Amino acid sequence: MRFSGIPEKIGIHLSPKFYKIAVRTLIAAFILLIVSVIAISKYSMSPSFCNSCHIMKPYYNAWASSKHNFVPCVDCHYPPSGPKTFMWKRFQALSQVAKYVTRTYSSKPFAEIEDASCLREGCHSTRLLQGRVMTGKGVKFDHRPHLEGVRYGKKLRCVSCHSQIVVGKHIEVTYNTCFLCHFKGSKSNKKQKPSGKCLTCHTLPDRQINAGNIKYNHKDFLTRHNVSCESCHQDAINGKGEVLKERCLTCHNQPEKISRYKETDFIHENHVANHNIACIHCHEEIKHEAVAAGTKSLAYDCSMCHSDTHDIQKNIYTGSGARGVPSMPSPMYLANVDCVGCHTEKISYGGVTAAKTIKGSQGSCIKCHGSSYLGIFDEAHKLAKETIAKLEEKLLKIKQAALPDSSEKQNRQINEVSYNLKFLESARSIHNIYYAASIMRDADNKLSDIGKDLKVETEDLSGLPVISGGFCATLCHAKIGVKVPPETVKYKGKTMPHKRHFMRGIACVECHTFGTHKSVKLKSPAICGQCH
Repeated sequence: MRFSGIPEKIGIHLSPKFYKIAVRTLIAAFILLIVSVIAISKYSMSPSFCNSCHIMKPYYNAWASSKHNFVPCVDCHYPPSGPKTFMWKRFQALSQVAKYVTRTYSSKPFAEIEDASCLREGCHSTRLLQGRVMTGKGVKFDHRPHLEGVRYGKKLRCVSCHSQIVVGKHIEVTYNTCFLCHFKGSKSNKKQKPSGKCLTCHTLPDRQINAGNIKYNHKDFLTRHNVSCESCHQDAINGKGEVLKERCLTCHNQPEKISRYKETDFIHENHVANHNIACIHCHEEIKHEAVAAGTKSLAYDCSMCHSDTHDIQKNIYTGSGARGVPSMPSPMYLANVDCVGCHTEKISYGGVTAAKTIKGSQGSCIKCHGSSYLGIFDEAHKLAKETIAKLEEKLLKIKQAALPDSSEKQNRQINEVSYNLKFLESARSIHNIYYAASIMRDADNKLSDIGKDLKVETEDLSGLPVISGGFCATLCHAKIGVKVPPETVKYKGKTMPHKRHFMRGIACVECHTFGTHKSVKLKSPAICGQCH
């Protein structure tokens, strides 16, 4: 039998056996093609394929070290399975292969993850039913109110809070997003309070904290006193969370899109609700963290209420500003108590068009320390004011007696004392009574020395409570129930009759050097020999 066809037309004669082989070869090739397409399709849906592209390596590495490293990429980056989704996954996967081969992929990969991928059966389908959970950072959180309905005019998605903002983390909680929603605007606008209270998210730390030489327990203290967290942690919010127009240009270059920059509702609807864009892609960062004791900046609070920042008051509180006197931070500053911790009494001046401010008062002392502190605020202020007045009288007498040919050292010391007394008057000693006492003590010593050199008789002020250090006992300790002075004290195994010295009118500074709270040291054992 002869087969007719193209081979015969061109003078070539093929046997039947050849045709059988050709048909079988075509069938095998077709089957091989189908198997190859399926294999390539399957491989293109595996994480190892993602890792074959160099631009995906950081994301692959983050996935491999994450809690989701057992979940294939496509299970999250494409909606849950269904007949339509099944084919769509393969089409997308093959298109990625084509882009990879033709080198037409973008250098900035972007993918959207639907909530349905996270909340499907077998993954996090019960997440909304769990109620409050505790995060790894100790933050109380409930998914339901955040994902159901609209929050502050915005529809949130899973990836609003779980995203990869920092390369190296994959679909983990991005706390910056929480801070944007809860704190945006509260940094620059005192009237706008953070959404939610501190204890909505945090539990009170039940551990002892050392702040300077003060031991402090949040839970014990705040269960006994009605003090707000902001009294000490007012500067725990840093950043405004603004959106710079330049951020839009990282994704868009069409003028018609950029022109809608200020249409906030449209921007949020289109980016967050419709395309699952993470908030931090557009907004600047807001940081929320407690500041280490003794390191906080105080300019934040004051500038929110006043046009200036009260630098001189801030200086004395942080223990600086005086000339020729060592720095000595207030114990309150070391404990992170902010200006608003003590300035709680609202007052106004000028009638209808009154200027408003918030001043400190003894009520603030009582709120934190209890009723035993009643009167300490006013008495401390009075003592400091009276002592400064006496020092100014002594300074004036020295200035009147000083000769034009006074030594350079004497002139420098007179200028230092003059400056420091003016500093105390402006800064108000009550902001840091320990530093103020140190400044007054230094001023009295210098003026006494200059008086001796110039043969000018001046009043000895060393016995005044603020200068001598006795104010600690008479002003504070006696009021709060501390026995003052103690009958005896131990020093190097020996008993010393402390009260006997006190009753004889010996000033504390004769034997001791004074620092800040609870920082009192014996000058030297040799000091005893001066009397005994």
